[in-house]
Order: sequence, then structure tokens, then C-alpha cells
Amino acid sequence: MSSFSGLWTMGVEEEYQIIDPLTLNLAADAPRILSNVALPLTTTLQVQPEMQCGQVEIATPVCYDLTEVRNALTQARQTIIEAASKVNRWIAAAGTHPFAHWQEQHITASERYQKMVNSYQQLAYEQVIFGCHVHIGCGEREIALQIINRARLWLAPLLALSANSPFWLQDNTGYDSFRTEVWWRWPTAGPPPYIASLADYDKLLQMLVNTESIVDSSHLYWDIRISENLPTIEFRVMDACMTIDETVMITGLIRALVQTCYEQLQQERAYPAIPLELLRMAHWRAARYGLHANLIDLYNEKTVPAQKLIKQMLAFLRPALESTNSWHEVSALVNATLHNGNGATRQRAIYHHTNSHAAVVDFIVAETARGT
Repeated sequence: MSSFSGLWTMGVEEEYQIIDPLTLNLAADAPRILSNVALPLTTTLQVQPEMQCGQVEIATPVCYDLTEVRNALTQARQTIIEAASKVNRWIAAAGTHPFAHWQEQHITASERYQKMVNSYQQLAYEQVIFGCHVHIGCGEREIALQIINRARLWLAPLLALSANSPFWLQDNTGYDSFRTEVWWRWPTAGPPPYIASLADYDKLLQMLVNTESIVDSSHLYWDIRISENLPTIEFRVMDACMTIDETVMITGLIRALVQTCYEQLQQERAYPAIPLELLRMAHWRAARYGLHANLIDLYNEKTVPAQKLIKQMLAFLRPALESTNSWHEVSALVNATLHNGNGATRQRAIYHHTNSHAAVVDFIVAETARGT
């Protein structure tokens, strides 16, 4: 296998909710907001529509350190919030809306999304969820696949830290990430299988295309995948994070995870051959319980308290974090999340105090804007 001398560049995509400040419900105003976006000519920040008209997506420029990530996210949120304010709308970052009903939403009128509706029907209509995707640069597809085989064992802690969708249709679902449960109903969603080689990956992909199961690999909606259009590894397991701090934290952990897995690949370090069934259970527990109960330690095939597993992950990633001078920032953000709770915990606390889903939306909107 050839070596790779990449710098582990980073890029972040965030999906935001568009909020009507009078009703605090989702507002199908993406076209109006996008027409008001003002971006300087010097930026490569992208702002674009998504499947639902009540959401917009940003994609940061390629970033080389976490300071650049933070600055890009700050600019992105400022840009969207300002564009939304021009049409009297707010912006919120969470994996689900606390009470919006999918029956009241509108699908974006693009050929891609209309084809998805035709194929997936009810699943597409109920797709009122919002995620965060992190791309790490890796142009060698064989190396990217082998990194994915290792990194897939650490996706559940990332989901637990970012879980930010406890409510659905006014119900407290009992899940920290109910977005995960809505998303997993799609046939190619969820954690990826172990794939031994790029040849095996290409063979699987061709089988899916030949059987008209997918059009191309962009329709492989795995929680981590080789990007179809970019020379990157794409992590897709996370809910949209409420705060910039949380997205920076997750991005730093992911870059360190890719770097660590690459270094262990070069050293031919062994790792457990975890079957997909156990991996799915690990993700389910992270979505269900977040940071509140035992999660699955896949290396030792047992359950451990969530905080212990998060600290094991930090120890695993510490050399990589220190090599990029990001240990103090990322570990401090992780410890703050363990102390204050993930987004789901904080949303529930507001509801417990106010008994109001509207108050939860107000809280999310304020947290989304914090730091901008």
C-alpha cells in the first residue's frame, strides 16, 4: 500500500432549521433566504438548499487547523442568520425540530430531490432532520477505505457527544438522537460494513448500481464513507450541533481519529473484526442514551459508562491531538460537554423547567447564534 502525506484538511457541512419567530415552527423559506445571502468574493463558503424547504446547508472552505474551522463556522452562521433576518426568520441548529410536523413541510423543487421522493416516498416526506458532516482530506481511496475500517469502531462516542434531537412531533422520544432513528430507515443508512479492499468496495458498489439499488456512491448513506465528489473521508453520524464549540470539538476529534487510524495502519497495528450487527447496537445505544448510560466498548466487547468510553477515546487520540496543538482546546470542549451535557440533555432541561416546546426552540436559536 502506498504511503500518504496528506495534511488531514477539514471541511464541515451543517444543516440548519429555518424558524418563523411568531409560531417558532419551521418555515419553508429557503429560497427567500438563499436569495439574500451575501458572501464576499474572497470566500469559498457555500450556502445551498437541502431536501426540505425549511432548511439550508452550509459547507465551509477547506480548513487546515481548528482556528480556521471556528472562523469558517462563525462566518457561516453569521451569514445565514443575517440573510434570514432580512425575511424575518431565525436559524436553529438541532437534529430535529421539537414540534414541527413532516406533513406541513415542502420538498425542494430540484430534480435530485424529486427523484428521491419518487423512489423513497414516505421516507423522503418524513426526512425533517438535520445533520453535521465532517470531511477529512484523503485522496488515496484504498487508504481511505482502510482508515474507515478502523475509524468505524469509534463513531458511537462521536454520536453520543453530538446527540441533539430528543423531541419529535412534540414527544420526548426517550432518545438523545432520534434523528438517527429516522435516518436509519433508509436502506443504505447506518454504520458501514467491513470491506477488505478497494476492489471489494468497487465490486459492492457496482452490484448496487447494476441492481438499480443506487445511482452512484453518493447514495451510500453510511455513517462514514468515501466521498463521491471530493477527495475526502466523510463522517455523517452526527446530529447538527447547537453551538460552534460543539462542532469544533467534533471536527477536532474526527481529524485526530483519521490521523490515528492512518498511523496505526502504517504500523500494521491489529484491531478487532467487529461484525456489523454489534456495530449497529453500539450506534443504537449512543443514539438512545447519549452520555447518560453504558455504551459499548467495541475493543473489549463490553459495556462501560459513556463518560469512561469518551475518556478512552480521548486517550486514544491524545498523541494526534497534541501533534496538531489541539489537545488543550479539544479536551477542554469534551470535558465541558461531559459536565454540561450534550444538546439533547440541555434541550430536555429547558423543557423540564418550562414545560414548553416553544421555549426549547427559543433556546436552540439563542445557542446557535452564540459566538457569532
